[in-house]
Amino acid sequence: MSTPAATLGFTKMHGLGNDFVVIDGVRQQVDLSPAQVRAIADRHFGVGCDQLLLIEAPRRDDADFTYRIFNADGGEVEHCGNGARCAARFVHDQGLSEKTSLMFDTLGGLIRPQLLADGEVRVDMGIPCFEPARIPFDAPAEALDYTIELAGGPVRVAALAIGNPHAVLRVDDVATAPVATLGPQLGGHTRFPRRVNVGFLQVLGQNEGRLRVYERGVGETLACGTGACAAFVAGYRWGMFGPTATLHLAGGALRLAWAGPDTPVFLTGPAVTVFEGTLRQ
Repeated sequence: MSTPAATLGFTKMHGLGNDFVVIDGVRQQVDLSPAQVRAIADRHFGVGCDQLLLIEAPRRDDADFTYRIFNADGGEVEHCGNGARCAARFVHDQGLSEKTSLMFDTLGGLIRPQLLADGEVRVDMGIPCFEPARIPFDAPAEALDYTIELAGGPVRVAALAIGNPHAVLRVDDVATAPVATLGPQLGGHTRFPRRVNVGFLQVLGQNEGRLRVYERGVGETLACGTGACAAFVAGYRWGMFGPTATLHLAGGALRLAWAGPDTPVFLTGPAVTVFEGTLRQ
């Protein structure tokens, strides 16, 4: 990044209430420290957001843009599915690209968002990874689920990466799931060296479920795109979901599709612009 400007334009967006400050780093000079990201994300003294998204010129020939994601704690992370939809809407609405099918380069690899005629955005989220070393997760071998010891006793989770590392627990009722206690315990567990996002999944049927997600560096959010993908894939592998499903999160519903091993997961949902503004630096 180059020397920052005195003021910085931004757009506030959300995907099902998972909210973002989106910044154009193609036409603006942007250099934000973790402390500045935290200040912008602060809901009392800043703009307020779950994540800050930075759109930059591509660093590789096969990408249209570099898409970077910073959690509210200032840390940069690999992927954000709700953010990817908002980023695609942003580059189109800002005139950065006229394409309806895009290629974004992220820390978690290439992703492919597509703007649909009905206003929603469909994202090829990539192929989920189950190899413990690549998630990363401390386990001797790959398994459908694992036992993890916590302060209150052992829990069974699926562990996988889809851009970000995820742990998924099946619960009887998301409304009473111990998100506030188990979320932080699992999110910072030593078996996940980069920390982990934690999904609490309630299966309603072969094509429907409910989900709450505790995100590393953020806390519980109204929606989480990669978390929805991870929960859907875990449910599919457990034999509880078919190849498509709708997951209901606090902020609304996301539609998922997966053809099985070695194929990408597709995520479809809305991307909404709330307002635009200018930051003084």
